[in-house]
Amino acid sequence: MTTPEPAAPQALLPEDHERRLHPGSWLFVLLQNLRQFIVPLAVLLFAGGRRDDGYPWWLPMIGVGALVVVSVWQYLTFRYRIDDDRLIVRSGLLERSVRQIPYSRIHNVAIHQTLLHRLMGVAEVRLESAGGTKPEAQMRVLRMSEALALEQLIRDRGRADAAVAAPDGTPLAAPEGTTLLALSTWEVVKLGLISNRGLIVVAGAVALSFQVMPERAMGRLLVEYGREAFGYASGFATTWMAKGLVLMGVVATALVLIRAFSVLLSLLRYHGFRLQRQGRRLTVERGLLGRSRSSVPRRRIQAWTQQEGVLHRLFARRTLEIDTASARTGDGQGNANAQRGLDALAPIAPPDTCDAIVRDIALLPSWPPQHWQPLHPRAWQRLMLGDLFVTIGLCAALAWFFQWWGALGLLWLPWSMFVARRHAARAGYAVDDALVAVREGWWSRTWRFAELGKLQAVELRQSPLDRRFGMASVWLDTAGANPLTTPLRLRFLSLDDAERIHATLAQAIARRPLRW
Repeated sequence: MTTPEPAAPQALLPEDHERRLHPGSWLFVLLQNLRQFIVPLAVLLFAGGRRDDGYPWWLPMIGVGALVVVSVWQYLTFRYRIDDDRLIVRSGLLERSVRQIPYSRIHNVAIHQTLLHRLMGVAEVRLESAGGTKPEAQMRVLRMSEALALEQLIRDRGRADAAVAAPDGTPLAAPEGTTLLALSTWEVVKLGLISNRGLIVVAGAVALSFQVMPERAMGRLLVEYGREAFGYASGFATTWMAKGLVLMGVVATALVLIRAFSVLLSLLRYHGFRLQRQGRRLTVERGLLGRSRSSVPRRRIQAWTQQEGVLHRLFARRTLEIDTASARTGDGQGNANAQRGLDALAPIAPPDTCDAIVRDIALLPSWPPQHWQPLHPRAWQRLMLGDLFVTIGLCAALAWFFQWWGALGLLWLPWSMFVARRHAARAGYAVDDALVAVREGWWSRTWRFAELGKLQAVELRQSPLDRRFGMASVWLDTAGANPLTTPLRLRFLSLDDAERIHATLAQAIARRPLRW
């Protein structure tokens, strides 16, 4: 299910007229506040209610009533007005705030709907810029038609050519959206089978259980469940081999259930995924129960990342992600859905489709590069050093407990050598007048690249080991780089090549204006 575009945003959002939020917006603000204070309110209600000294059990209700008053107060004091070139937001009564947001400074328009939002026909709108820890404006909530009209108005007036008009003086209509990618349900199921989101959630829940429950109680629980599972397996098998097969079946069933949970999470998040290009903006819409719609200008994309794991290759698929100039932080109010900007333009798609999206959006006709430059001839040795030190340390620890049996761990070194050689043979880099790109990995592959006009800084790095091998690395920085992702870097180059690339890119960055 997709959301239609409004036909006439000016009719829904007239200028020079202050508007309120949806009349039911105070309810959503109240629910958000209750999420933040649910723990202390529960402690007051249940912990205090067990006392026999006349503790007023209704005291937590006063806190809930205060939150209701605050929520209604925010609704009554919030106004916004559409101006010619900006959005004006007024809030507060005792402490008043007037915020003016030019349309050209809005990098992302995020529209989010939970199941309750969809039942009431409303949506939460966040207007986000390149920096800061909070959105420039957060409207909780607007009617869905008004939210879409506001998104279209910002998209039209935020364009560099928004002032262009037809010969008769009427504004030109917004260009029709072009769908670049639409995921079917089966494609989303494939994404769930490939991803490890279910395993991550289960591991997080187990870790949280160890933090919340006493360590001894959690240990006893695991022992009891282990004994019960072993006893259940013993009832079906009498020999050790049969028992082992039954336990392997139990483990396999658990893994299948976790993978099914990953599929469910992917359906909830990416069902109905659609990527559209509308003029100079990109719009992504997704979600099963709750729908989210995010829109950013193409020029805000700073870097690109394509990832391909073993399961990706099994399904002949790839993931395309981007770094934008928008900050990647929450809204400061505990909103789990408050990630700023877009992340995945193609959560799962064939490699040719990912390349076509890059060529269409980044205007790079030469992607992927025709010629990749190899790394230093001894790069595989540099890659293997880490595994070598870890393996030797692990073997020493095993030998301490198991004597010479610990030396069997050295059998891992031939595999490490094979992987390092394959990684170094496949890795490479490409630098031309338009972009700088690097590819890495053999078992799990990654392509990362950026346009030269998006680079902010270039750095030449050389560690003691690099100097020993005659190597160096070139690190590149862009605006809005996610600290959790792999940085854009050209590693294990010969020193001459690294110095040449560093000088070339430094000169190109100094000569080109920064486009972000």
